Amino acid sequence: MHPEPAERPSAPRSTRSILAAIPGLLLVLAIASAAGGEGGDVPRMPDGRPDLSGTYDIATLTPLERPAEFGENLYLTPEQAREIVDEQRAYSAKRSQRSDPNRAAPEVGGAPPVGLDDSQRGISGAGEVGGYNDFWIDSGDSVVMVDGKFRTSILTDPANGRRPPMTPEARAQMGQLLRQFRGDEGTAFWVDWEGPGPYDGPESRPTSDRCLTSFASTVPALPSLYNNLKRIVQTEDEVLILNEMVHDVRTVRIGGEHAPPEMTFWLGDSIGRWEGDTLVVDTTNFRPNPGFFGTTATLHVVERFTRVDRDTLHYEFTVEDPARWTAPWTGDFTWPITDGKVFEYACHEGNYAMGNILRGARILEREALENGAGESQGDAEGDAE
Repeated sequence: MHPEPAERPSAPRSTRSILAAIPGLLLVLAIASAAGGEGGDVPRMPDGRPDLSGTYDIATLTPLERPAEFGENLYLTPEQAREIVDEQRAYSAKRSQRSDPNRAAPEVGGAPPVGLDDSQRGISGAGEVGGYNDFWIDSGDSVVMVDGKFRTSILTDPANGRRPPMTPEARAQMGQLLRQFRGDEGTAFWVDWEGPGPYDGPESRPTSDRCLTSFASTVPALPSLYNNLKRIVQTEDEVLILNEMVHDVRTVRIGGEHAPPEMTFWLGDSIGRWEGDTLVVDTTNFRPNPGFFGTTATLHVVERFTRVDRDTLHYEFTVEDPARWTAPWTGDFTWPITDGKVFEYACHEGNYAMGNILRGARILEREALENGAGESQGDAEGDAE
């Protein structure tokens, strides 16, 4: 039975640590069974290779980066894991209660995301007026367990479980990027900019807004807020990975060479090879902005897929982008098999927000010009309809 939701003045400490890195991300932790399970022997293809085929649910609420409170400790004790589970379950139950239909309107500009303070307003670019409630979040109910031990983070290297420092150039670029997402002002703050503005057209929006890539990471494959299923279909020559988020299919060619450097792809060019019973996938040839943590065309990802048994796949990855980070970083976690089905994530068909985003920008630009602001970078004279 689920415990009654407890009254809490603020988000749990683990939630605060995670949300400080990903504003608005509301997580509900629980514990999974041991990674090895009782699935029996590893299924194999006719050629004797392990058969990776199946549908996996990679949702786990172990954070990618380790909360600072754990330092270089990779593991949780069972007691710590249970405490996190109970705390998060109560927190989720409280958030799932019905809202008061007679409540007052939210404060102007909205409130900062849960776990953040007023100094961190606007960093989500959403105006902090609210988003998904718990009903829509499907980020899993398990804490990562590898080799019988609970993990504090998916990242294992560097030793602190956090990504290495960014290069000076990347920090400068990040500053420019954050400049475009001052979301709580409600004004055309870009109207006096020299050069392109953040709302000039669809091409100026992030690739996730345009339904080109996920707002999470596809290469490497990392958990998201929802749509965490991966469907693998394997032949002797190729391994196909269908991603529920955002609908892309990765084609891993077994053997061969990468495409010429001038040929680039949103998800890169993936070449696979077998090392014993492990499929090693080397991915390069990314587009200049593949949409993952601000990575660049120098991104290089190496992944290792190992079928542990009929119920479990072990996944390991190493990310290297010398234009972005000062060192590579590595992580791993288990993928449990599921009987769930992957349904189409029809992002484009339902992407009504794109038109509304641009219409809203035109209205703000018009208001700014009427109030004597400088010349708009957008089409302030265009019809807002």
